[in-house]
Amino acid sequence: MKDKKLKYENITISGKIGVGSTTLSASLRETLQWKYINAGQLQREFDRQNNINEHLHGALSRTDEHEREMENMAVQTLQNEKYIIYEAWLSGFIARDMVHVLKVLLMCTNDAVRIDRVVNRENIDVITAKQYIKQREEENIKKWKNLYGDFDFWSPAYYDLVIDTYASGPMETAGKVLDKLGYHNGRKT
Repeated sequence: MKDKKLKYENITISGKIGVGSTTLSASLRETLQWKYINAGQLQREFDRQNNINEHLHGALSRTDEHEREMENMAVQTLQNEKYIIYEAWLSGFIARDMVHVLKVLLMCTNDAVRIDRVVNRENIDVITAKQYIKQREEENIKKWKNLYGDFDFWSPAYYDLVIDTYASGPMETAGKVLDKLGYHNGRKT
């Protein structure tokens, strides 16, 4: 739905591994029919082209220049395009001063659920999933603190809506975002 009367023109979906950001993005894309950009998918393509194993390496294996290019792409897209669902770990942080962007932070207060989601998504065992999550998050946070400063990138202060996906199922989560957007059953509220 491309309705200029909605409260926001774009949506960012941010959060750590296994919080449900891709599930939410897919649901919103289906409902709104907006363009969808998944920065994680773009990073995985970059990693494959550069022989980087995403399960063994995170942001530290990429150059600062590449990370800045990804940030620049997000800023340009969110500032210059409309009706975008932009899914990336830092998309909400990067868009924190953009009032036309609905910044959604997903979290999951039960780490066992996050681990289970990664086990099922990646078809790996629990120990590997725990290591994968820990390494990727630690590497990414270290890289981003070096690039952007000592921020808590998932501080609720940077977001318009924070949802705990342990307490909120997929349909309820999507409903909360659509409510905040001002969208109800195809009409503006």
